[in-house]
Amino acid sequence: MKLVTTIILFSLLYLPATYASKPKMPDMYKGIEFPMPRVQEPVFKKNRVSITDFGAKSGGQELCTQAFASAIDALSLKGGGKLVIPRGTWLTGPITLKSNIEIYSEAGALVIFSKNKDLYPLVETSFEGLDSWRSTSPINGRGLVNIAFTGQGVFDGSGEAWRQVKKEKLTESQWKSLVASGGIVSANGKTWYPSLQFLEGEKLAEMNVPRSLKTKEEFEKIKDFLRPVMVSLISCKNVLFDGPTFQNSPAWNIHPLMCENLTVRNLTVRNPWYSQNGDGIDIESCKNVLVYDCNFDVGDDAICIKSGKDKDGRDRGIPSENLIIKKCVVYHGHGGVTVGSEMSGGVRNMHVSNCTFIGTDVGLRFKSNRGRGGIVENIYTSDVEMMNIPTQAISFNLFYSGRSASEDLEADENGEIPALLPVTEETPQFRNITIRRVNCKGALQAIQLQGLPEMNLKNILMEDIQMEADNGLVATDVNNLQVKNLILKVKKAIPVKLENSSAVTIDGLTSSAPGSLLFQISGIRTGLILLKNANESLTDKNVAVSKEVPAGMISFEK
Repeated sequence: MKLVTTIILFSLLYLPATYASKPKMPDMYKGIEFPMPRVQEPVFKKNRVSITDFGAKSGGQELCTQAFASAIDALSLKGGGKLVIPRGTWLTGPITLKSNIEIYSEAGALVIFSKNKDLYPLVETSFEGLDSWRSTSPINGRGLVNIAFTGQGVFDGSGEAWRQVKKEKLTESQWKSLVASGGIVSANGKTWYPSLQFLEGEKLAEMNVPRSLKTKEEFEKIKDFLRPVMVSLISCKNVLFDGPTFQNSPAWNIHPLMCENLTVRNLTVRNPWYSQNGDGIDIESCKNVLVYDCNFDVGDDAICIKSGKDKDGRDRGIPSENLIIKKCVVYHGHGGVTVGSEMSGGVRNMHVSNCTFIGTDVGLRFKSNRGRGGIVENIYTSDVEMMNIPTQAISFNLFYSGRSASEDLEADENGEIPALLPVTEETPQFRNITIRRVNCKGALQAIQLQGLPEMNLKNILMEDIQMEADNGLVATDVNNLQVKNLILKVKKAIPVKLENSSAVTIDGLTSSAPGSLLFQISGIRTGLILLKNANESLTDKNVAVSKEVPAGMISFEK
């Protein structure tokens, strides 16, 4: 009997690895096209305190700033733990985090950040990808380890006290009410500003950053203009967002900058649709990121990936890399999932799947401009559903103007042909991008691919795409474009237009466009183009080729 027991124990201890039970791979890591490290979540001690233990009073009438600070300090002295925000309304100034703290907001907890801007002193930070001074963020932390926001509470940034508002975005009664509340109206009567100081700041700013100012004293003169992001986390590790609602931010809502091991799940992120720069989450120069099961309804880009702007971004030199975005819904925003335009440090290894965009200005949005530099590569998108997209369902635009896509359509276009410039460190590069199984019901344009003459979009694969839109596919300055099984239900003639593009294969086009023309090909820099399996039969009668296209570049296959 002893011998049998010994043999059994020996077998269990020394069983070959192939027979040992293996931990199941979480769903988030299945089907990822690149080596993805496991994202480490924060771990906390079992210590627990409530803000009411430190004098916080509900009702939204008395500031709880000191109660939050004292509670965080007390937990920190114990090595960390859970800070509970009970059900109730809690008015506070900025909350500055420390390591090893979990902020747990109970269902029914509403944290409102004070509109008193004196509570938010200027700090050195980064905004719009540039080093600058901004007002202190309502929730902020720098250089921390193990922090989390959990529970089902609501954090409200009182953004209406900070933002300007365009008259065209409000009803007449809303506009009258806003003007009556105070502030100042622009000379042309089209924009409301919260203060004269804000208006003066806007005059100095370029893309929301006054780049001509150098000293803190200079920035202090326009402090009202320097709207903070609502949640600013800089150089933090092991960060978790799980459950709460973040809404009504002064500028961007959630801004992790140079963070590692970031998990974002089960969030609701809301801003008024008219909120200028009211992004949902801007993940900038971060490494190892999971975003899933979240809902966004915001005033600008919803889920945005960045890595700094121009020289500041290149000098920082920290890419956003190893990102998984799954099962998110965007109800409004300038872009559902966006890369750029501040991507000067690069973006690489990004997976997006099983997302839904409803009424977003653009669906999948990639944007940059000359001067940025940086490389965006190894991007994989699949299984995306879209509906009622006002502009492009899929957009690559390397001539991004700083306007929304809708504003771009309204702007006057001079029609000039882009010049061919030298390639330098300031030339952005987008390459190795795969988009599969995307459906869109209703858009102004199905697909826009706009590269640079001197640096084409490279190695783009689009497969099993079905679009209902006014206009079809337009590709300009693209090299190595592979399109397979493209269904375009479009209203305008000529569903596919190719300009100055090369190494293009379009295999399997089904189109219900009016007229017989399926393709229009133009541009002196046009290279080899292969067209096959389009509407079952395809000849040169279905293709309009401009006279400047070099001879022998177009071929057909059945």
